[in-house]
Amino acid sequence: MKHDAQKILSGAIASVLPDRATREALQTVSFGSGKRIVVAVGKAAWRMASVAEQMLNDSIDRGIVITKYGYSGGVLPHFSVLEAGHPVPDKNGFAATEQAMQAVTGLNQEDTVLLLLSGGGSALFEKPLVPEEELIDLTTQLLRSGANITEVNTIRKRLSAVKGGRFATLCAPAKIVTVAISDVIGDAADCIASGPAVLDRSTSAEAQLIAERYGLRLSDRARALLAVDPPKSLENAEILISGSVRQLCDAAARIAERLGYTPQILTTELSCEAREAGAWLGRLAREQAASDHPIALLAGGETVVHVTGDGLGGRNQEIALAAAKEIAGCENIVVFSFGSDGTDGPTDAAGGIVDGTTEQALFEKGITIDDALRRNDAYHALQAADALLFTGSTGTNVNDLSVALIRPASDRGKTE
Repeated sequence: MKHDAQKILSGAIASVLPDRATREALQTVSFGSGKRIVVAVGKAAWRMASVAEQMLNDSIDRGIVITKYGYSGGVLPHFSVLEAGHPVPDKNGFAATEQAMQAVTGLNQEDTVLLLLSGGGSALFEKPLVPEEELIDLTTQLLRSGANITEVNTIRKRLSAVKGGRFATLCAPAKIVTVAISDVIGDAADCIASGPAVLDRSTSAEAQLIAERYGLRLSDRARALLAVDPPKSLENAEILISGSVRQLCDAAARIAERLGYTPQILTTELSCEAREAGAWLGRLAREQAASDHPIALLAGGETVVHVTGDGLGGRNQEIALAAAKEIAGCENIVVFSFGSDGTDGPTDAAGGIVDGTTEQALFEKGITIDDALRRNDAYHALQAADALLFTGSTGTNVNDLSVALIRPASDRGKTE
């Protein structure tokens, strides 16, 4: 079953790589007769930009790639390739964003800006309206608070010179066309990279409630900005969304079916606390353990982690570890969870994979699952059980996928 898990993981990721999605979207874009400025932002930015390089080539007047450290694939002739911090923004990201802002200054209505967006853009594409160190601190607060991505972005949009449609206003009167690979539940356009060229649907009242709900430490300047809404009218912007967690789940289901499992997509909008999601998936798998045929339970989305400990881990690692407790002793269940971008939290792992022996293996090493979760130290617990998943950078980002595989005893050992 672990062999099957690896096939499902690799095949599902291959199905949502940005190359094809970007190529198909660019074939529908109409450009003006003037300049063509291409700005690619996110974890998939380099791969998306490489497609634009192939298709547009010498017609690109200026190109900028802003991606996460280690996510560049090398030199692109018509692009400046810049790397920056994620999930917490840093000075390199601020400087790279300033370059993009300068590149779209002074354009006219015949010019076109092509914005290639993917997951991670909220951190990578940033020009704060508060002191840089304050924004870095506030982002850290939000990431540790357990706030979901919509709540986080509602705050960030109001403290940024480029989020919430503000980048589109900088491009005006030039047209800006966004091609986006979605990493948000429901593919809400204004949440992908905090919507640099999309009207914001949230309100200042919601932003203020979020700040209060999570007890955020804010300066007077930041509080004042939360009361101001981003632009509510954009005449020069359009967006094409290509690639999502639904495609990831569908591909995983098809591969699981080829491997002999009956796939069940439970949800593509998983958004609760990570450890709760893991316990839920583990319990569902245990309930199906007596099935007379192989089953694959799939759930896509993006959970949250409320960080209270000082350990190391990520949401997918917490899902796997919590599931391990629920399936302890079951000989016919494997649960795995991974981030489609190849990284999970501030770690080098994509997620974790566990089975019915994982809890006992940890116990024999003096590690209890409850304690590891309490300390938010899923990484070291899974490492001790040889249960971490590693993929390296995948070049895409369309949320996470969690899967439980169940095989009757008579079927174990069978594979494609």
